[in-house]
Amino acid sequence: MTEPRLPFADRRQAGRVLAECLESYRGQADLMVLGLPRGGVAVGFEVAHALQAPLDVFVVRKLGLPGHEEYAMGAIASGGVRVMNPVPGLTVSPEAIAQVVAREQEELTRRELLYRGGSTAVSLRGRTVIVVDDGLATGSTMRAAVLAIRQQHPARLVAAVPVGAAETCAMLRRDADAVVCAAMPSPFRAVGLWYRDFPQATDEEVRQLLAEARREHGAMLH
Repeated sequence: MTEPRLPFADRRQAGRVLAECLESYRGQADLMVLGLPRGGVAVGFEVAHALQAPLDVFVVRKLGLPGHEEYAMGAIASGGVRVMNPVPGLTVSPEAIAQVVAREQEELTRRELLYRGGSTAVSLRGRTVIVVDDGLATGSTMRAAVLAIRQQHPARLVAAVPVGAAETCAMLRRDADAVVCAAMPSPFRAVGLWYRDFPQATDEEVRQLLAEARREHGAMLH
């Protein structure tokens, strides 16, 4: 398909565009879509709906550089996976890293309990898994997710986003079986630039979307 017109209206519209790029997976019996919270869940909801697949959440937390939290020095994900990015010209002490990891691990655990309401995660062994976010900038969050999901032995692992930096999408191909970036504008700068409406997604929105997806595809989760 041709490159989508940017900016996207919002995450839901972006998800519908992304689903068109993933059409070949529609209807597969072993398919599972995982949304990265918070923003990736709205995108993943539309992908799962279009592909007739169940949706679940996969929690990943960015590890912000102390004093410059917006800069990702790495990320952690469910399953105890940690991915660290090189920070040119800066040295972060092991104690400082440990403090950040402890704080983000607490938030990761809180979100898993909140979003799933106590239910356990679905087994990914032998499934085709499409992990979705609303965009790829540095890629640390998606890479942490991919490495953690890989430990669960899926048959095929696809990373998919509506928009991403070309070099990040290329880098991710070392870790995922396939990477689908619907649009790769240059210069990229930031994910939010490519959406007209890009509010901070909320925990309640994530819970509602997951609940709606479970009602639609509950029988497929067993």
